Amino acid sequence: MKTIQEWFDEYSESHQDPTNKLMHWVCVPTIYFSIIGILANFSVLLAALVFILALIFYARLDVVLAIAMAALTLVMAWLIFLLPKGFGLYISLFVLAWIGQFYGHKVEGKKPSFFKDLQFLLISPIWCLDAYLGKVSAKWETRHKTQMTSI
Repeated sequence: MKTIQEWFDEYSESHQDPTNKLMHWVCVPTIYFSIIGILANFSVLLAALVFILALIFYARLDVVLAIAMAALTLVMAWLIFLLPKGFGLYISLFVLAWIGQFYGHKVEGKKPSFFKDLQFLLISPIWCLDAYLGKVSAKWETRHKTQMTSI
C-alpha cells in the first residue's frame, strides 16, 4: 500500500496550476458534502457504512488526518441534518462541483488523477484537508511540500 506521502506527491503532479488548485479547494469539499447528503437522504445506514470504510482507508494512511476527516464529516452530517430533506440540493451541488473540477483540469492541461486510479477519489478530500490544516495552523506541517503553496 502506498504511503500518504506517495499518494499526495502523485496527486500533486496534476494539480500545479493555481486555478486548478483553487477549483479543488472549493469543489472537492462540495462534492464530499453532496455525496454525504445524497447517501444520507437515501439511507443513513449506507452513509454510515461508506463513512466507516473511508475512515479505515484514511486511518491506514495517517491517523491524525483520519481523525480530522471524521470531525469534518460529522460537521457536514450535522449541517445536512439541519437542511431540508431531499436529493435536489445535493445532486445540484454534485454536478456543479464536478463541472468546476473538470474546468480546473482543462486549465491545468492534465487529466484528473482518478482516471489513472479510482482511489484518488478518496485521496482528494484528505489532500485538501491537509492543505487547509497547513494554512490555518502554524503547527500543522503538511504531509507534502508541493501542496497548494501558491494560493
